[in-house]
Amino acid sequence: MLLSAVLYTYSLRYMVPTAVMLGSAPTYLLAWGCWRALSTVLPERIYRSGDDRLYTLYQSMVLFFFQHYTGVEIIIYGDLPTKENILYISNHQCTVDWIVADMLAVQQNALGHVRYVLKDGLKFLPLYGFYFSQHGGIYVKRSAKFNEEKMRNKLSSQVKANTKMYLVIFPEGTRYNPSIPKVIADSQAFAKKEGLPVLKHVLTPRVKATHVAIDVMQDYLDAVYDITVAYERTIGKGGQRKEAPSMIEFLCKECPRIHIFLERISVKDIPKEHIFMKRWLHERFEVKDKVLTEFYESTDPDKTNTFPGVAHNAKLELRRTVPSLLILTGVTAGMLCTETGRKVYLNTWIYGTLIGILWVSIKA
Repeated sequence: MLLSAVLYTYSLRYMVPTAVMLGSAPTYLLAWGCWRALSTVLPERIYRSGDDRLYTLYQSMVLFFFQHYTGVEIIIYGDLPTKENILYISNHQCTVDWIVADMLAVQQNALGHVRYVLKDGLKFLPLYGFYFSQHGGIYVKRSAKFNEEKMRNKLSSQVKANTKMYLVIFPEGTRYNPSIPKVIADSQAFAKKEGLPVLKHVLTPRVKATHVAIDVMQDYLDAVYDITVAYERTIGKGGQRKEAPSMIEFLCKECPRIHIFLERISVKDIPKEHIFMKRWLHERFEVKDKVLTEFYESTDPDKTNTFPGVAHNAKLELRRTVPSLLILTGVTAGMLCTETGRKVYLNTWIYGTLIGILWVSIKA
């Protein structure tokens, strides 16, 4: 009985935030659909600006739960510049990595500009898969199935529309997970085959998406942000690295701090040829591997659970997130209080999902 009560209480720690975030999705999609319809006669840049504001509204609510509700400390090493058009490349360990990009972007007032390069299977997520594509996200397949032309076309259209860009790419292509050693072993074997240094705490990066993004937007981007992320409590008692927290574990407050090491790189300092950029990208991941090795394995207590450089705590004021939470939950609750609203809400879930999956299957 007591154990059941404890488990129930624990589950509520993530069920309530999850219910609010997912429950607001149809409301958000309806709002976006109205804006999309109204803006059909307007220039593309005006639609994009409105879409970015709507996205800021939803993601601010997400940050309320992932930052304020969890109480996590965000420790940033390096100077975060003012708002600019950037390509964000990072190591990838868990789904919370997506939210980490938001945590940085909100510090620059660029939350609405975050767009992702995502693996192709995610386009079938109900409602979200369709909307991410509409917001400028790009779905890609791995290796030989990678469609370079489609990615080039989508990025070119966004540059033409003067779309503000905070494009997030995880060059490893999949998550580094110590619980799946085969993925790590395969990545290390690939590095050996290519004559590249073998990496321990990150996977061997793949250059295709990064190369296309920089090649298409080299005159549009202000910089590349090279981001290295580490989550506390991911080292076991024996010194072995553990799996990074899932979104559910994160919402259950399993991670007290996120450490983010940021290096800003000028686009002009990045080689443009594919073969040289491949080497450059691997060298960047060698740097990540080095700082992560110190973070996890250093015998010096001053170097464990920290990155090089001056650290500062990234604060986020409640006024940046609570209004979004109140607006989205208030409108959603209002819809659910009437029979007509409930029908619209349910139909949005059902038909929005079906139409979205059909659309992304053809277009994305």
